Amino acid sequence: MEMQQFYYDNKIVKKFIYATIVFGVVGMLVGLILATMFLFPNLTDGISWLSFGRLRPLHTNAVIFAFVGNAMFAGIYYSLQRLLKARMYSDFLSNLNFWGWQLIIVAAAISLPLGYSTSKEYAELEWPIDIAIALIWVTFGINMIGTILKRRERHLYVAIWFYLATFVTVAVLHIFNSLALPVSGMKSYSVYAGVQDALVQWWYGHNAVAFFLTTPFLGLMYYFVPKVANRPVYSYRLSIIHFWSLIFLYIWAGPHHLLYSALPNWAQNLGVVFSVMLIAPSWGGMINGLLTLRGVWDKVRQEPVLKFFVVAITGYGMATFEGPMLSLKNVNGIAHFTDWIIAHVHVGALAWNGFMAFGVIYWLIPRMSKTSLYSTKLANFHFWIGTLGIILYTIPMYVAGFLQASMWKQFNPDGTLTYGNFLETVTAIMPMYWMRAVGGSLYLIGMLVLVYNIIQTVRAAAPIEDELAEAPELQRISPSRVKGERYHAWLERKPIQLTILATVAILIGGVIQIVPTIMVKSNIPTIASVKPYTPLELEGRDLYIREGCVGCHSQMVRPFRSEVERYGPQSKAGEFVYDHPFLWGSKRTGPDLLRVGGKYNDNWHFNHLWNPQSTSAGSIMPGYKWLFDNQAMDISAIQKKMQVMKQLGVAYSETQIANAEKDLKAQGIKIEESLKSDPDFVKSYDDSKKKAAARGEEFVPMSDREIVALIAYIQRLGTDIKVKK
Repeated sequence: MEMQQFYYDNKIVKKFIYATIVFGVVGMLVGLILATMFLFPNLTDGISWLSFGRLRPLHTNAVIFAFVGNAMFAGIYYSLQRLLKARMYSDFLSNLNFWGWQLIIVAAAISLPLGYSTSKEYAELEWPIDIAIALIWVTFGINMIGTILKRRERHLYVAIWFYLATFVTVAVLHIFNSLALPVSGMKSYSVYAGVQDALVQWWYGHNAVAFFLTTPFLGLMYYFVPKVANRPVYSYRLSIIHFWSLIFLYIWAGPHHLLYSALPNWAQNLGVVFSVMLIAPSWGGMINGLLTLRGVWDKVRQEPVLKFFVVAITGYGMATFEGPMLSLKNVNGIAHFTDWIIAHVHVGALAWNGFMAFGVIYWLIPRMSKTSLYSTKLANFHFWIGTLGIILYTIPMYVAGFLQASMWKQFNPDGTLTYGNFLETVTAIMPMYWMRAVGGSLYLIGMLVLVYNIIQTVRAAAPIEDELAEAPELQRISPSRVKGERYHAWLERKPIQLTILATVAILIGGVIQIVPTIMVKSNIPTIASVKPYTPLELEGRDLYIREGCVGCHSQMVRPFRSEVERYGPQSKAGEFVYDHPFLWGSKRTGPDLLRVGGKYNDNWHFNHLWNPQSTSAGSIMPGYKWLFDNQAMDISAIQKKMQVMKQLGVAYSETQIANAEKDLKAQGIKIEESLKSDPDFVKSYDDSKKKAAARGEEFVPMSDREIVALIAYIQRLGTDIKVKK
């Protein structure tokens, strides 16, 4: 049989690996800065683009899409070519994929600190960047499928099944969750509202973890672990069961992020059932990975790459055991909104994704540069300090989570809350936050050791070039099943059918959960007293989104005695019908705000947002001093926002939209007048007027500043249905 010669494209793999390393350092450094901000909340006082609320989504996006995303592309581009015995379909598409992805990351790194955010977790980027993501993702898919179609290997190995499922599912999730109506070049509103938006977001959010952080890395596990260990995968049959059951079950599990919320009970219960079932395929994959190392555990002691893989797979097993446990309502009622969840996600991110990426990098760079790793000792040091970092990060966060849940729920014998002041909990967990910062520092040090080790390896080696390979051309056989051929073996040589079946498997759960929630009106009973936001409140809500307040404050009171006593009546589905997007949150670094309207006067909020510690001793919230200087908006923008909201079903009349300027100014002046009840405010305000006049500058009335709009929104929260006690 005549052999064909061709070259594997190593240069594209090299580019993605270098990007992985660079953005890994950036993402982890931002994470460490955020951990430090819990200890020193005014570390970046007065600098809007370095505030906690704006940097937090930068950290999550940098780690997920820049670090893990580039590592995923590097591993796929390397393994796919060798599994298919073919160069990538198009060098142009490969480079478009690379440079397009890096430009998206840069756009995120610029826009998020500037406050351009949708507020939807793991999907904060605004609509132009969302469109770019979709286009580059499709570019990647075309390149992958084109390579599969021109392959020289008949059967598709298990890793490729996971790559195909990743491509299809991420495309579906991203497109449907990102549907929005633009207001301007960098502002949009989700087409979904309230309960529906929450369900779609966590259908996306949970499955972004599943199909961006899990399935592609399972594919990498199935390729790289057998390669490094020089052993066949433990069980082919288990890999089949693992793949199909995982992609079918995972897509149903999103609602377990919304237990005890205003989501209909039937959707919550579906999420619980399928989440619990997920433990079987998840552990099937872990077992398949670890048992592939049978007979070579002595090699694990010596080979740092295998050490990274073993801890990565173990971390995957721990996280996928904990996930189903957290979906049980009695456990979720304790863990949700606490630092337990922070510990859980970092076990997955630091151990599973981080250590898999490190192992792949340490294995690939020497092979592509045809040399040995500069220092195995440094790689082993990286492994141990990274492992210690994970332990010192996650264990304190578990302790903090248990402590938070315990303190929030405790009552005195007379029926009052033992810790009625939320800040008592914050003070109690500060030692754990110090330990987390230490753990994060150790993990980052390990990353810097990798940077040094890889630089020295590359410097001592020849430049990474494309690799010559040869293989016979694929001979065509009957498209039908050959006699004695098992069904799945036939399916493995039919990529189109395999992709279609995978698509059907992932669509079933999403359709059954989402369509009824959107289409059946009885799922969200309306409340007559709930009205749309006024123009000033709508502007304030957008400022709340811009500043990332949803990252620390929830707006969801669950049906627990402790929460009703602390925050007020439990949440109702009809309260959120005008919320585009929903702002239920997933973490309580500060208290829930759903019923905060009217709890404090305007002066309290004014002083609290200038210097939180002046009103709340021990608070770890930063000040928002720029809100006091910035002019709120131009009037044409608020009218456009109201028009878009009306298109989305919000009950604004044309008269309300036409009178937006008058109504906005009237409410702003009313709040300014209430602020003047504080003599200190009047004195400071008059001094500011005099200074502006002395400089010959135009003085912006307080009623026109952003702080007043934000106060208007906060004071509205919960007042539509507040009950008298």
